Amino acid sequence: MSDLLLDDLNPQQNLAVTAGDGQILVLAGPGSGKTRVLTRRLAYLIERQNVPSYDIIAVTFTNKAASEMENRVTNLVQRNLEGIWLGTFHAMCARLLRREAAALPFNSNFVIFDSDDQQTLVKRAMRDLKIDEKIHRPVSVHAAISALKNDLLSPAEAPTRSYREEVVARVYARYEDMLRLNNAVDFDDLLFWGAKLLRENPALREKYAMRFRHVLVDEFQDTNLAQYELLKHLSSYHKNIFVVGDEDQSIYRWRGADYRNVLRFEKDFPDCEKILLEQNYRSTQVILDAARCVINQNHNRTPKHLFSDRGQGNKIVKYEAVDDRAEANFVVDTIAGYLGGKKAKASDFAVMYRTNAQSRLIEEAFMHAGIPYHLVGAQRFYGRREVKDIICFLRLVENPSDEVSLQRVIAVPPRGIGEKTLANLQFAAAQAGKSSGDALLDLGRQVDRSEFWPSIGRSAGLLSDFGAMLAGWVDSKAQLSLVSLFDRVLTDVGYESYVNDNTDEGEDRWENVQELRRLATDFQDRGLTEFLQNLALVSDQDTLKDEETDSQRDASSVTLLTLHAAKGLEFRQVFIVGLDEGILPHSRSRDDPEEMAEERRLFYVGITRAKDQLYLVRAERRSTFGDVDYGEPSRFLADIDDSLILNQGKRSASRRASYEADMTWGPAYNTSSRAPRRVTFTSPQAKSSRYKAGMRVRSASWGEGIVLESKIEADGEETVDVHFESVGFKRVIASLANLEIVE
Repeated sequence: MSDLLLDDLNPQQNLAVTAGDGQILVLAGPGSGKTRVLTRRLAYLIERQNVPSYDIIAVTFTNKAASEMENRVTNLVQRNLEGIWLGTFHAMCARLLRREAAALPFNSNFVIFDSDDQQTLVKRAMRDLKIDEKIHRPVSVHAAISALKNDLLSPAEAPTRSYREEVVARVYARYEDMLRLNNAVDFDDLLFWGAKLLRENPALREKYAMRFRHVLVDEFQDTNLAQYELLKHLSSYHKNIFVVGDEDQSIYRWRGADYRNVLRFEKDFPDCEKILLEQNYRSTQVILDAARCVINQNHNRTPKHLFSDRGQGNKIVKYEAVDDRAEANFVVDTIAGYLGGKKAKASDFAVMYRTNAQSRLIEEAFMHAGIPYHLVGAQRFYGRREVKDIICFLRLVENPSDEVSLQRVIAVPPRGIGEKTLANLQFAAAQAGKSSGDALLDLGRQVDRSEFWPSIGRSAGLLSDFGAMLAGWVDSKAQLSLVSLFDRVLTDVGYESYVNDNTDEGEDRWENVQELRRLATDFQDRGLTEFLQNLALVSDQDTLKDEETDSQRDASSVTLLTLHAAKGLEFRQVFIVGLDEGILPHSRSRDDPEEMAEERRLFYVGITRAKDQLYLVRAERRSTFGDVDYGEPSRFLADIDDSLILNQGKRSASRRASYEADMTWGPAYNTSSRAPRRVTFTSPQAKSSRYKAGMRVRSASWGEGIVLESKIEADGEETVDVHFESVGFKRVIASLANLEIVE
């Protein structure tokens, strides 16, 4: 009789899924099925160990991962997971804080400020403290505050050893005061207050530690100190904690992630069972061997010996272009060759780079070639102006004390309320000991307003109108469904006529509002609070591109993305470009061993996204701010064993330019073919080739085309790669194809 839970697992996966109670550390190499293991472990506890789902907490890093896990486990156990806590760290902490708000300095209706709101508040705090933003950049100060929270340091505990640290500590304290005034928290607060609550309140710690018999954690290598402390507290009673991760894929140090938590786990739980998942189901062995060569240079890690069930595979193509434009052209020409020959679809390919700034020339090359592409990490749906406006209106209904949302929408659409009027309102409200939102409600409800009139002046009528509108929403919130409330806000403010001017752009803006409304219908039964919380916790990693569905994207376009954005994805063919010192590894890592190790892990993640073919590409020179920089090859290239590499030479930016002399050329387009290859000579013989790169030729069968590459084989025959206008890429034997050179 088949066993749906265990039959398709390999021995190490089975060992992890069926492990007994206690502390289990699963180190899962890329493509080794960690999601399957975590899902089956959860189902195994419920189905075979009879652990009630109510007694389990399972933590992920994205909402998408949590949703997929819940769906898979539900299908496996054939029942709903009643009472389980399954979601992201931030969602779990938000739930905890709302339940235990009585022990916190804010009430249970707190709102969660997103990144834009946080930046706004930091800037206001700096202005209040008269700190020059030109000297201390708000984004840098905010990052420092975030790091302090991730390390569980309050404003009073923030270090002040230098002037810079002193400035950060002062802004941190003011920033926190302003959050409390708004009855708000930021993302870091969710973790900070969650860990603080359990650390400083033994009764609450025992309550939740007893509640959760089993703690399961995904992507453990990406946890920060606050998250690690939370996990320790939650597992302190039953001591059953099952974590899955891979320190070699820890690439979010700049967000506070600390791969050393894997080492801490072994130290804090000395009796833990460590299980390695080393069988890879994604990549060929050549790709895995190259990845191993790179990552073995790092220290403080558990060695792994990844092996593939997909065979040895093709060698990795290493290509050195003469310049950055030629680098882009090589990538696009190679992909064009596959697409023209109907050997692949566009979505099989990904182009990865260290920083977003590297994408421009690659985008231009794709546009010139007419090959569709999409960028991962373009402007997010929730960051668009019209979407943010509506969210802020709704947040104001939920929490009238939300000063940041009020400042954003009080003049949307314009209603004669400017900065001076708003400043007068804030002054009057402060004098009365109220938030600006509460003062507006008083004005709108025509409560005794004599205390406000002297400061507000002639704008009181405008403010009263807005306050009446806000009061109407707040007072009817309990009676209206979420969508009805949504529609009333849109109607009352006249938002459609404001954003939709009947141009293409206007219609796109209105469609974005309607898309948000469609999302609201999914929360009809859960209400405004949960809807807003879900919006605040949406992760950048939850989708490749908000406006496209998977089916729309399938086969339609090449993916362009940073190496950081590539985590968790896979593609048949991967190009990693910009493999130069100062780019990858990044220049800022040069003097910092920890940063250099992180850069190597980042490269490792990129390599292991490839299933069938990997291209490593660099340029000898690059144009930078009008100058030409001659770079050195990335040190990471030297880590890879030569036996795994197929070297290709340099090509100028122009497709019509001749190849440079004394370079070795290999097959540029059909490297995924398993057919036997001819042995190639190097450049001295290639000089006698009749056909040169950039030549226009004519074939009786396929018409005219452009020569891309030509070489002399070991048997003396000349093979020519041509991109024909009618059929795309073809590789032909010159003597048989009877190619005519077109003058």
